[in-house]
Amino acid sequence: MSVQSVRPVRALPTPATLPPRTVTTLATLGDSTAVGLGDPLPGGGWRGFPVLLRDALGPGTRLLNPARTGARMAEVRGAQLAAVLPARPEAAVICAGMNDTLRSDFDPAGIRTDLAATLGELGAAGSFPVVLRYHDHTRVFRLPGRLRAALRNRVTALNTAIDTAIAEATADGHAMGVLDLHLLPGGYERAAWSVDRLHPSELGHRLLARAAGDLLAGSGFAVPEPVPIACGGGREITAFHRAAWIVVRGTPWLVRRGRDLGPVILHGLLTGGRAPAA
Repeated sequence: MSVQSVRPVRALPTPATLPPRTVTTLATLGDSTAVGLGDPLPGGGWRGFPVLLRDALGPGTRLLNPARTGARMAEVRGAQLAAVLPARPEAAVICAGMNDTLRSDFDPAGIRTDLAATLGELGAAGSFPVVLRYHDHTRVFRLPGRLRAALRNRVTALNTAIDTAIAEATADGHAMGVLDLHLLPGGYERAAWSVDRLHPSELGHRLLARAAGDLLAGSGFAVPEPVPIACGGGREITAFHRAAWIVVRGTPWLVRRGRDLGPVILHGLLTGGRAPAA
Protein backbone atom coordinates (compact mmCIF):
# COMPACT_ATOMS: atom_id res chain seq x y z
CA MET A 1 0.00 0.00 0.00
CA SER A 2 1.32 3.42 -0.97
CA VAL A 3 -0.65 6.04 0.92
CA GLN A 4 0.30 9.51 2.11
CA SER A 5 -1.80 11.06 4.85
CA VAL A 6 -1.94 13.94 7.29
CA ARG A 7 -2.06 11.18 9.90
CA PRO A 8 1.61 10.64 10.84
CA VAL A 9 1.31 6.87 11.20
CA ARG A 10 0.37 6.58 7.54
CA ALA A 11 2.89 9.02 6.07
CA LEU A 12 5.57 7.49 3.88
CA PRO A 13 8.91 9.26 3.15
CA THR A 14 9.77 10.22 -0.41
CA PRO A 15 13.24 9.10 -1.57
CA ALA A 16 15.49 12.16 -1.64
CA THR A 17 17.04 11.00 -4.91
CA LEU A 18 13.83 11.54 -6.89
CA PRO A 19 13.32 15.05 -8.33
CA PRO A 20 9.96 16.66 -7.49
CA ARG A 21 7.26 15.93 -10.04
CA THR A 22 5.62 18.99 -11.61
CA VAL A 23 1.82 19.17 -11.63
CA THR A 24 0.81 20.62 -14.97
CA THR A 25 -2.87 19.76 -14.49
CA LEU A 26 -4.76 19.57 -11.20
CA ALA A 27 -8.29 18.16 -11.01
CA THR A 28 -10.73 18.73 -8.17
CA LEU A 29 -13.89 16.66 -8.04
CA GLY A 30 -16.77 16.87 -5.63
CA ASP A 31 -19.44 19.07 -4.12
CA SER A 32 -19.93 22.67 -2.98
CA THR A 33 -16.72 22.71 -0.94
CA ALA A 34 -14.78 21.89 -4.11
CA VAL A 35 -16.77 24.62 -5.88
CA GLY A 36 -15.32 27.02 -3.30
CA LEU A 37 -18.44 27.95 -1.32
CA GLY A 38 -17.54 29.81 1.85
CA ASP A 39 -14.69 31.74 0.20
CA PRO A 40 -16.47 34.46 -1.82
CA LEU A 41 -14.65 36.92 -4.05
CA PRO A 42 -15.34 40.66 -3.93
CA GLY A 43 -16.61 40.75 -7.51
CA GLY A 44 -18.78 37.67 -7.14
CA GLY A 45 -18.16 33.97 -7.49
CA TRP A 46 -16.03 31.66 -5.37
CA ARG A 47 -12.34 30.88 -4.98
CA GLY A 48 -11.85 28.07 -2.44
CA PHE A 49 -9.17 25.46 -1.92
CA PRO A 50 -8.95 24.35 -5.59
CA VAL A 51 -7.75 27.77 -6.77
CA LEU A 52 -5.48 28.22 -3.75
CA LEU A 53 -3.91 24.80 -4.29
CA ARG A 54 -3.48 25.41 -8.01
CA ASP A 55 -1.65 28.66 -7.31
CA ALA A 56 0.65 26.84 -4.86
CA LEU A 57 1.60 24.32 -7.54
CA GLY A 58 3.01 26.99 -9.82
CA PRO A 59 1.91 29.50 -12.45
CA GLY A 60 1.86 26.88 -15.19
CA THR A 61 -0.63 24.61 -13.45
CA ARG A 62 -4.06 24.27 -15.07
CA LEU A 63 -7.12 23.62 -12.88
CA LEU A 64 -9.96 21.35 -14.00
CA ASN A 65 -12.87 21.69 -11.61
CA PRO A 66 -16.17 20.10 -12.67
CA ALA A 67 -17.37 20.07 -9.04
CA ARG A 68 -21.01 20.99 -8.51
CA THR A 69 -23.04 22.14 -5.51
CA GLY A 70 -25.07 19.20 -4.20
CA ALA A 71 -22.99 16.57 -6.01
CA ARG A 72 -22.81 13.08 -4.56
CA MET A 73 -20.21 10.34 -4.96
CA ALA A 74 -22.02 8.70 -7.89
CA GLU A 75 -21.74 11.95 -9.89
CA VAL A 76 -18.02 12.12 -9.15
CA ARG A 77 -17.60 8.63 -10.61
CA GLY A 78 -19.77 9.53 -13.59
CA ALA A 79 -19.87 12.97 -15.18
CA GLN A 80 -17.07 14.59 -13.19
CA LEU A 81 -14.53 11.83 -13.72
CA ALA A 82 -15.34 11.75 -17.45
CA ALA A 83 -14.68 15.50 -17.62
CA VAL A 84 -11.11 15.26 -16.27
CA LEU A 85 -9.74 11.88 -17.36
CA PRO A 86 -8.89 12.89 -20.95
CA ALA A 87 -6.49 15.53 -19.55
CA ARG A 88 -4.68 12.90 -17.44
CA PRO A 89 -4.10 15.22 -14.44
CA GLU A 90 -0.99 14.44 -12.41
CA ALA A 91 -2.92 15.12 -9.18
CA ALA A 92 -6.61 15.09 -8.23
CA VAL A 93 -8.50 15.94 -5.05
CA ILE A 94 -11.78 14.17 -4.28
CA CYS A 95 -14.12 15.98 -1.91
CA ALA A 96 -17.48 14.20 -1.88
CA GLY A 97 -19.75 12.13 0.32
CA MET A 98 -21.22 14.64 2.77
CA ASN A 99 -24.23 15.27 0.55
CA ASP A 100 -24.85 11.53 0.55
CA THR A 101 -25.04 11.54 4.35
CA LEU A 102 -27.82 14.16 4.23
CA ARG A 103 -30.19 12.10 2.09
CA SER A 104 -32.67 9.41 3.07
CA ASP A 105 -31.26 7.01 0.44
CA PHE A 106 -27.76 7.08 1.97
CA ASP A 107 -25.89 4.01 0.68
CA PRO A 108 -22.41 3.37 2.14
CA ALA A 109 -21.89 0.32 -0.08
CA GLY A 110 -22.63 2.37 -3.18
CA ILE A 111 -20.26 5.12 -2.03
CA ARG A 112 -17.51 2.56 -1.51
CA THR A 113 -18.03 1.09 -4.98
CA ASP A 114 -18.14 4.49 -6.70
CA LEU A 115 -15.06 5.81 -4.90
CA ALA A 116 -13.03 2.65 -5.49
CA ALA A 117 -13.86 2.81 -9.21
CA THR A 118 -12.94 6.51 -9.33
CA LEU A 119 -9.61 5.89 -7.63
CA GLY A 120 -8.87 2.98 -9.91
CA GLU A 121 -9.53 5.00 -13.07
CA LEU A 122 -7.50 7.96 -11.86
CA GLY A 123 -4.62 5.67 -10.94
CA ALA A 124 -4.76 3.95 -14.30
CA ALA A 125 -4.55 7.38 -15.96
CA GLY A 126 -1.38 8.20 -14.01
CA SER A 127 -3.02 10.53 -11.50
CA PHE A 128 -2.23 10.76 -7.80
CA PRO A 129 -5.58 11.16 -6.00
CA VAL A 130 -5.97 12.86 -2.63
CA VAL A 131 -9.12 11.70 -0.86
CA LEU A 132 -10.79 13.71 1.90
CA ARG A 133 -11.80 11.76 5.00
CA TYR A 134 -14.37 13.58 7.11
CA HIS A 135 -14.57 15.29 10.47
CA ASP A 136 -17.41 15.16 13.02
CA HIS A 137 -19.52 17.94 11.55
CA THR A 138 -21.82 18.00 14.57
CA ARG A 139 -18.97 19.74 16.39
CA VAL A 140 -19.28 22.59 13.90
CA PHE A 141 -22.95 22.74 12.98
CA ARG A 142 -25.14 22.49 16.08
CA LEU A 143 -28.23 20.32 15.57
CA PRO A 144 -31.06 18.96 17.74
CA GLY A 145 -30.01 15.83 19.61
CA ARG A 146 -31.65 13.14 17.44
CA LEU A 147 -30.59 14.79 14.20
CA ARG A 148 -27.06 15.22 15.59
CA ALA A 149 -26.79 11.53 16.43
CA ALA A 150 -28.11 10.54 13.01
CA LEU A 151 -25.58 12.73 11.20
CA ARG A 152 -22.68 11.55 13.37
CA ASN A 153 -23.51 7.93 12.60
CA ARG A 154 -23.76 8.76 8.91
CA VAL A 155 -20.29 10.35 8.89
CA THR A 156 -18.86 7.30 10.66
CA ALA A 157 -20.36 5.06 7.99
CA LEU A 158 -19.11 7.39 5.25
CA ASN A 159 -15.54 7.26 6.57
CA THR A 160 -15.71 3.48 6.80
CA ALA A 161 -16.80 3.33 3.16
CA ILE A 162 -13.97 5.70 2.17
CA ASP A 163 -11.40 3.65 4.08
CA THR A 164 -12.58 0.44 2.42
CA ALA A 165 -12.47 1.99 -1.06
CA ILE A 166 -8.95 3.24 -0.43
CA ALA A 167 -7.86 -0.20 0.77
CA GLU A 168 -9.31 -1.80 -2.37
CA ALA A 169 -7.63 0.69 -4.70
CA THR A 170 -4.23 0.51 -3.01
CA ALA A 171 -4.40 -3.29 -3.04
CA ASP A 172 -4.44 -2.95 -6.83
CA GLY A 173 -1.18 -1.00 -6.65
CA HIS A 174 -2.49 2.58 -6.98
CA ALA A 175 -0.75 5.27 -4.93
CA MET A 176 -2.83 7.99 -3.28
CA GLY A 177 -3.08 10.34 -0.33
CA VAL A 178 -5.60 10.66 2.47
CA LEU A 179 -6.37 14.04 4.01
CA ASP A 180 -8.18 13.40 7.30
CA LEU A 181 -10.18 16.53 8.13
CA HIS A 182 -10.74 15.34 11.69
CA LEU A 183 -7.00 15.73 12.28
CA LEU A 184 -6.56 18.95 10.31
CA PRO A 185 -4.91 21.51 12.65
CA GLY A 186 -7.38 24.33 13.30
CA GLY A 187 -10.15 22.51 11.48
CA TYR A 188 -12.62 22.73 14.35
CA GLU A 189 -11.96 26.39 15.11
CA ARG A 190 -14.96 28.68 14.57
CA ALA A 191 -12.92 30.95 12.29
CA ALA A 192 -12.34 28.04 9.91
CA TRP A 193 -16.04 27.91 9.04
CA SER A 194 -18.21 30.21 6.97
CA VAL A 195 -21.39 31.91 8.11
CA ASP A 196 -23.46 28.80 7.32
CA ARG A 197 -21.13 26.48 9.31
CA LEU A 198 -21.54 24.00 6.48
CA HIS A 199 -18.63 25.14 4.31
CA PRO A 200 -15.10 26.26 5.14
CA SER A 201 -14.46 29.98 5.45
CA GLU A 202 -11.60 31.59 3.56
CA LEU A 203 -9.35 30.49 6.42
CA GLY A 204 -10.81 26.98 6.31
CA HIS A 205 -10.20 26.72 2.57
CA ARG A 206 -6.64 27.92 3.12
CA LEU A 207 -6.07 25.29 5.82
CA LEU A 208 -7.43 22.60 3.51
CA ALA A 209 -5.38 23.76 0.53
CA ARG A 210 -2.24 24.06 2.66
CA ALA A 211 -2.66 20.51 3.98
CA ALA A 212 -3.29 19.13 0.49
CA GLY A 213 -0.19 20.93 -0.77
CA ASP A 214 1.91 19.57 2.08
CA LEU A 215 0.64 16.08 1.34
CA LEU A 216 1.52 16.41 -2.35
CA ALA A 217 4.96 17.77 -1.48
CA GLY A 218 5.52 14.80 0.82
CA SER A 219 4.50 12.53 -2.03
CA GLY A 220 7.15 13.82 -4.39
CA PHE A 221 5.37 16.69 -6.16
CA ALA A 222 6.77 20.19 -6.57
CA VAL A 223 4.89 22.81 -4.51
CA PRO A 224 6.85 26.03 -5.18
CA GLU A 225 4.56 28.36 -3.20
CA PRO A 226 2.93 26.76 -0.12
CA VAL A 227 -0.53 28.19 0.53
CA PRO A 228 -0.33 31.16 2.94
CA ILE A 229 -2.65 30.91 5.93
CA ALA A 230 -3.09 34.69 6.27
CA CYS A 231 -6.37 35.65 4.63
CA GLY A 232 -6.43 38.04 1.72
CA GLY A 233 -8.29 38.66 -1.51
CA GLY A 234 -11.65 37.40 -0.31
CA ARG A 235 -14.86 39.25 0.48
CA GLU A 236 -15.40 40.47 4.06
CA ILE A 237 -18.26 38.71 5.89
CA THR A 238 -20.26 40.98 8.20
CA ALA A 239 -22.85 40.45 10.95
CA PHE A 240 -25.53 41.34 8.40
CA HIS A 241 -24.44 38.45 6.18
CA ARG A 242 -24.68 36.07 9.13
CA ALA A 243 -28.16 37.22 10.17
CA ALA A 244 -29.42 37.14 6.59
CA TRP A 245 -28.18 33.59 6.11
CA ILE A 246 -30.03 32.33 9.20
CA VAL A 247 -33.32 33.77 7.95
CA VAL A 248 -33.02 33.07 4.22
CA ARG A 249 -31.03 29.83 4.11
CA GLY A 250 -30.31 28.35 7.54
CA THR A 251 -33.78 27.68 8.95
CA PRO A 252 -35.22 26.32 5.66
CA TRP A 253 -32.19 24.04 5.29
CA LEU A 254 -32.68 22.62 8.78
CA VAL A 255 -36.37 21.96 8.06
CA ARG A 256 -35.54 20.14 4.80
CA ARG A 257 -32.84 17.99 6.36
CA GLY A 258 -35.03 17.16 9.35
CA ARG A 259 -37.73 15.95 6.98
CA ASP A 260 -35.33 13.93 4.86
CA LEU A 261 -33.58 12.34 7.85
CA GLY A 262 -36.75 11.70 9.83
CA PRO A 263 -36.76 7.97 8.97
CA VAL A 264 -33.09 7.79 9.99
CA ILE A 265 -33.85 9.31 13.39
CA LEU A 266 -36.67 6.80 13.89
CA HIS A 267 -34.30 3.96 12.95
CA GLY A 268 -31.79 5.27 15.48
CA LEU A 269 -34.40 5.20 18.21
CA LEU A 270 -35.21 1.59 17.39
CA THR A 271 -31.62 0.37 17.07
CA GLY A 272 -29.90 2.44 19.71
CA GLY A 273 -28.19 4.71 17.20
CA ARG A 274 -25.93 2.11 15.61
CA ALA A 275 -24.36 3.15 12.32
CA PRO A 276 -25.25 1.01 9.31
CA ALA A 277 -22.56 -1.25 7.93
CA ALA A 278 -20.64 -0.09 4.89
